[in-house]
Amino acid sequence: MNAGGIVLRPARNGDADAIAAVHRAAFGASGEADLVAALSRDGDIVLSMVAASGDTIVGSAVYSRLLIDGANKNAIALAPVGVLPERQRQGIGGALIRGSHRVLAASGESLIFVLGDPAYYSRFGFSQDAAKAYQTPYDGPHMMALKLGGNAPERGAVAYAKAFADLA
Repeated sequence: MNAGGIVLRPARNGDADAIAAVHRAAFGASGEADLVAALSRDGDIVLSMVAASGDTIVGSAVYSRLLIDGANKNAIALAPVGVLPERQRQGIGGALIRGSHRVLAASGESLIFVLGDPAYYSRFGFSQDAAKAYQTPYDGPHMMALKLGGNAPERGAVAYAKAFADLA
C-alpha cells in the first residue's frame, strides 16, 4: 500500500530495531518498544505493520492476539501505534491503522480492542459502546472496540498477551 509517498507494509525480519526506535521516539520512553519486543519474543504478534519513507521506518502499528473466554476467537489488541515525532500530524498513523484493518479483516480477524483517546480512535470506527459487552483488565472510558466482521463474539472476558501484564 502507498499513502502519499509513504509505503505501508508488514514488518520484515530486520525491522525490529527501527520499530523500537520509532516507539521510543514517539513515546519518549522505552515501555512501548519493550512491549513490542516481548510480544515478538512470545509469538503473540498477529500483525506488525510499518510505514516507510524510502528505507526509513517512520511509523509502526502492532496487533497481538487476545483470548475471549479463554479461546482464540479472532480478537486482537492494537498496541502500540507510533510515528516518529517529526512525521506526526501528517496522516501516517491513520494510514497505518486503516491499512492494517484491511489486512486484518481479509485474514479473518473479527474484533479489535484499543485503549486510547476516544476522540482519535473513534475516527477509525472504534467505540466505547462496542467494548462494554466485554470484560478487560483495562475497562474504563478509554477502552474501545471495533468489530471487523459478523463472526465477532458478542461478549466475554478478554485476556491480553502476557507481555501486557509484565509492563511496569
